[in-house]
Amino acid sequence: MPTSRRRRRPAAAAAAGAACLLLGSCAVLSTSVREDDTPDSASTSVTGEPVTLRLAYADDPPTKALVDGFTRRHPNVTVELERTQFRDYVTTVKLSMSSDDPPDIAQYNPGAMGSLIPAGLIMNLDLHAEAYGWQEEFPSSALEPLRTDEDAGEYGSGSLYAVPGSLSVLGVFFNTELLEEAGVDGPPATLEEFEQDLERVEDTGTTPLGSGALEVGGFQLWNALLNVMGDQQDYRDWVYGSPGATIETAAAERAARTLTRWERAGYLSEGANAASDMDAQADFAAGGSAYLVTGNWAAAALSEEMGEDVGFFLLPGPTGREPPVASGSSVSYAVSSRTGHPDVAAAFLDYLGTHEAARIQARSGFMPVDPAAAGAGEGVMGQINAGFAEVIEAEGLVPFPDYATPGMIDRLTPGVQGLVAGVRSEEEFLTSLQEEWEDEHE
Repeated sequence: MPTSRRRRRPAAAAAAGAACLLLGSCAVLSTSVREDDTPDSASTSVTGEPVTLRLAYADDPPTKALVDGFTRRHPNVTVELERTQFRDYVTTVKLSMSSDDPPDIAQYNPGAMGSLIPAGLIMNLDLHAEAYGWQEEFPSSALEPLRTDEDAGEYGSGSLYAVPGSLSVLGVFFNTELLEEAGVDGPPATLEEFEQDLERVEDTGTTPLGSGALEVGGFQLWNALLNVMGDQQDYRDWVYGSPGATIETAAAERAARTLTRWERAGYLSEGANAASDMDAQADFAAGGSAYLVTGNWAAAALSEEMGEDVGFFLLPGPTGREPPVASGSSVSYAVSSRTGHPDVAAAFLDYLGTHEAARIQARSGFMPVDPAAAGAGEGVMGQINAGFAEVIEAEGLVPFPDYATPGMIDRLTPGVQGLVAGVRSEEEFLTSLQEEWEDEHE
């Protein structure tokens, strides 16, 4: 997932390097000598000679299925997969991509790219993007987080360093049976209507809103509120590391105050701080809550367990007339600047935007890179496809807040837990996020 980075000042880099030597567990790259990250030329033709590529990744699905689809088209190409558990991926891919024998392709990860790009170890894809026409093939909001300058200091613009292989979108799942019992007729048109619906559900004795605040579910709820309450560009600037950006805004505070108000009103599930994301999902599927804020990745399991009793909508804004906006991410892929087969590796990236790849992405539980390829669909998947298409058309897909710095997730998760427990104020929560941001970017 893309995140913003600024290059460390020399003294800070030296101190970090010394600490890592002592600990023996960090992958620190020197940027004093920069590799050439731009190929001499770009071609869209794929050789018919035997080629072997190595691909390092953490997420499966959809990686293996996409590789299988690509190699069926190009049977002379063999792709050797090197999978690492997600929790170890950042360290592992830093080491492998900076080694003497790096993988040709690597799943993009902001915690790794912040040092690999400045070192020139990730290929600048601008020539291939122009040759293939990726600006037209891929949604601009999906490419935006994958653009940066050669210092990886600010994201959202500059050269392209990766291509998305599947997408996701954050929204609200609902239990149709429980809402019918509460007298709630369909998705709300405004945020105020949604809060009224939460109250109606609570009046029936059912938990309105499931939450797994032990993990990312808590801050994703705050994030969803911020998406519809705040200025989209201000938020993007903060996540992408634009100079002078801040999260200490009136909108971010309103989002936090809304979350704490809902908790005090009894709308959140009891013991939310001790519940994992999977706990909250399982409880929702079993009828323990009427709503659950999470991403489309949960749709397949929820549909299987709940059948026609599950639905999905995008969280509405205060007036209901705001352009649709939602956080999402991509499973993306970058190319080593030292690959011996840059055009073949780029052909794999181009394959990710095809209709065939879209079908694979959809079957894997992700949103296709080409939203039109998802089709209308039925039931909850049809509702997700429709909402996702609206977000893409409005260019309203924004990154998750933990992309802002490598350590932001360690401020977001306990910060929201503090809000839920009533031991941290909204101002303290936002200040802690901004302090983390400034430590990284200033």
